Amino acid sequence: MSDRITTPFSAQSTAAEVIAAIDLAGRRAVVTGGASGIGVETARALAGAGAEVTLAVRNVEAGERTAADIIDSTGNKQVLIAPLDLADQASVAAFVAGWDGPLHILVNNAGVMASPLLRTVQGWEMQFATNHLGHFALATGLHRALAEAAGARVVSVSSSAHHRSPVVFDDIHFERRPYDPWSAYGQSKTANVLFAVEATTRWADDGITVNALMPGGIRTNLQRYISDEELDRLRAAAGGADLRWKTPEQGAATSILVATSPLLDGISGRYFEDCNEAEVGKLGARSGVAEYALDPDAAARLWQVSVETLTR
Repeated sequence: MSDRITTPFSAQSTAAEVIAAIDLAGRRAVVTGGASGIGVETARALAGAGAEVTLAVRNVEAGERTAADIIDSTGNKQVLIAPLDLADQASVAAFVAGWDGPLHILVNNAGVMASPLLRTVQGWEMQFATNHLGHFALATGLHRALAEAAGARVVSVSSSAHHRSPVVFDDIHFERRPYDPWSAYGQSKTANVLFAVEATTRWADDGITVNALMPGGIRTNLQRYISDEELDRLRAAAGGADLRWKTPEQGAATSILVATSPLLDGISGRYFEDCNEAEVGKLGARSGVAEYALDPDAAARLWQVSVETLTR
């Protein structure tokens, strides 16, 4: 992409550094999975810049502890907690119904990674149901609130694991093909990018921008299904020493860039990593965005399939 976006920030930048000169007073933000991993530091940076931040979390007690910590560290008392289980469509609908007024920033951050085969009550594969369908229902449910904000931003946290699989439309939920935890995760992360592509088309007239990103490798509770031996094997297969862990503060930096930076005003439908736009089709162990993840036809198809799935 000849007009690839670059910034003064890098893989080493922290969320606090990216947001240092930005004032979010009067803005309202939602961070899913805001009580663990990079979600905590994403929420902390937004609160530190003056935003009202709602932590949308499965574990309300953990959310309350996190909110208290963020309030203590930032002095911003506008840190709220709301229950949200992305794998439960009734929970998503309840969150949407409970939201009132404009929403300026939605960070679709929560996720499940490389889990054993689990299914929702509808029979949907759990990683796709949580990482994509839950966030899709949340974002589309909050569309009016985002439009009301005039200039809202939606952040879709993807992963370089999207390199592992496109969305396999013929059998999204592994009803016929053998289940592979990493293929399922990769498919869901591709879906996160495709969502940004199609939402850009559909929501441009509402002033809503939507971008996807890879936060980097961060050791968090996201990897609870992955043993240290498996992580070592993956690191060795992908080049070993080149795969460095980021701190949670560094891992949240690209999310914060996409959510807040004036450098991205009007930019939408793209995929970022290490605080810069990724190169298309030039794939490294943790770098680059696959062409199929930005395919507008696949994005339009996924949107339609998602709507149909959720309305059955």
